[in-house]
Amino acid sequence: MAWVEQHRGGYRVRYRLDDSTLITENGYTTRNDAEDRAADIESDQRRGRFVDPRLAQTSIDEWIRNWSQAHYVTDTTRATYDSHIRNHILPRWSGTALGDITRIAVKGWVNNQLRRTLSDKSSQDILVLFSMILGEAVDEGLIGTNPCRKLRITFAERPERPHATPGEVLAISARMPTGAGLMVLTAAYTGLRWGELAGLQWTRTHLDDACPRIDVDATDGALHELGGRLELGPPKSTASARTVHLPPFLADLLTEHRDHHPDTPFVFTGANGGLHRRANFRQRLWQPALAGNPAHGLPPIQPQMHFHDLRHTHETWLVEDQVPRVLRLQRLGHKRKDIDDFYAHVTPAMRQKMLTALQERWEHSGGQGVAQLLEPGPDAA
Repeated sequence: MAWVEQHRGGYRVRYRLDDSTLITENGYTTRNDAEDRAADIESDQRRGRFVDPRLAQTSIDEWIRNWSQAHYVTDTTRATYDSHIRNHILPRWSGTALGDITRIAVKGWVNNQLRRTLSDKSSQDILVLFSMILGEAVDEGLIGTNPCRKLRITFAERPERPHATPGEVLAISARMPTGAGLMVLTAAYTGLRWGELAGLQWTRTHLDDACPRIDVDATDGALHELGGRLELGPPKSTASARTVHLPPFLADLLTEHRDHHPDTPFVFTGANGGLHRRANFRQRLWQPALAGNPAHGLPPIQPQMHFHDLRHTHETWLVEDQVPRVLRLQRLGHKRKDIDDFYAHVTPAMRQKMLTALQERWEHSGGQGVAQLLEPGPDAA
């Protein structure tokens, strides 16, 4: 049981744990507050929900070490988590006991520190990670509640990402040399992610089959950049390991590209056959293609677009062409979530209708005359 005692001008709550340890909680200014706390303790003890207050003295540093060792994510996600923890979470909270992290202190940290130097998106991402870490401390019985919950922080809505028309995609690709332009076309007409394209191997492409396709392998289907090092690894999620079928024109372009580069193990390579690096590709090829050269009659095209927006573009085209949701999820490598997703199935007829629509988009964009995409030339490293 718990009881209330008057102490030093105020009140304190005292109770015993199962091992007979006597615990004292000081600092209550009124008897009513102390009695409410005592009642809560007795109620939690009866329901088996009481948290040993000694566990709450675990430091955030120690808990993050334990959490990190037990938490499994991809190497890319791990690098992001480590960066958030090292640069933002520990500089503010290192040395703090879990039980001393209060809701109002977290709110002040987000609003007065993170949001002053970071975008709302980055601030929200860091808060989500911090909440995940503390949420598992609750599950482990170290603290009773997660101080990150119900903070009522209004983050700015993320702006809608741009998407391109087939003609704009064709124009962007035509401003790039060799395989870089073909890489842009492949992204827009398949929805493959950057890493899935940059790490695509010829052994994963099946261009001579009756139904040409690309396989994104579960073990080495994506290229990752970790600390400046390039290495093959799994794609973003389990659902990302998938088969992506190709419209006829794209299979033909990739076949021609393979004939021009018979000795390279990777489909899209940079200078001297090296693998593409995202920053180099963006600075040397992607941004100049979007900016154009008005002095030479090349106007800007969607200057705010990122390479990843080609996935938004592909999804938008599929929606416009009334491709069923279940096929869109499979093609883009997204996990099925709604109950209807599990009752619907992809059929060959669905897939063929989708590929026919993509082929028609290409033909209507005037893409059949793009021979320059197949001519050898230098690319970015």
